[in-house]
Amino acid sequence: MAPSLIPKKAGDRVNTDRRDAVQLARLMRAGDLTPVSVPQVEDEAISALSRAREDTIRDLKATKFRLKAFLLRQAILETGQATWGPAPLRWLSEVVCATPAQQIVFQAYVRAVNEDTERLQRLEDELHEQVHAWWLQPVVEALQALRGVQFTVAVTVIAELGDLTRVDNPRPLMNYLGLTPSAYSSGERRRQGSITKTGNPHARRALIEGAWAYRYPAQVSRHLQLRLEHLPKPIQDISWKAQVRLCKRYRKLSARGEYANQVVVAITRELIAFMWAIAQEVPLTP
Repeated sequence: MAPSLIPKKAGDRVNTDRRDAVQLARLMRAGDLTPVSVPQVEDEAISALSRAREDTIRDLKATKFRLKAFLLRQAILETGQATWGPAPLRWLSEVVCATPAQQIVFQAYVRAVNEDTERLQRLEDELHEQVHAWWLQPVVEALQALRGVQFTVAVTVIAELGDLTRVDNPRPLMNYLGLTPSAYSSGERRRQGSITKTGNPHARRALIEGAWAYRYPAQVSRHLQLRLEHLPKPIQDISWKAQVRLCKRYRKLSARGEYANQVVVAITRELIAFMWAIAQEVPLTP
């Protein structure tokens, strides 16, 4: 049971084992206790590795921003595209600042970018290796049949949510991810607000990033076809059904004048339902 969701009377300061046991028994009989799934040690390890990768990406973005800001203050501008491919890195190796102190700062920023990039690569390689021996690896592989759900998104969702088949329908998953709209109703008046944003922010962020892929017309790209080739026919059918429905829904909501972010959240809410349907087709051996 979730300790933070156990009802407690205001002003009740007498806590003993006997009183707590009686109170838990009464709440259990009344159905006021909220059950939660306790993750295994292996699941928490994969989740920690996935979150470390996410933190490294955030650090890398901040380091790149500091380097760009420093070059901008020195009026050192690149003539090509502002990307971090081989060409910009070669250009950085040729930059010479006006003073020795500025050159030291510049080299420190470049070194920080290289270190964060190497750390990110190490974590991604380790994540692929650890997931290969994970008991939920078949679900991770099956979820990649969906458009916009590649390895990173699939691992993040499963590492944070665990076994999706433990619930009877996908609505609890939508609520846990905070993707359901808040409601304020009284009498005949009913008003819906923004999404609740409760639950797990890591999985919600990964799903929203993947849902942006459905703003384009439905099609099976080369990369998606390679992921579909070794998957069973029922999972391939669910993947195509998801594409047709979600791409159509994106165009329909956009035509109604809805904001792009709101449309993507609606697509994400249905995307987790298709993930739940695919998980139902994957046999697991804990």
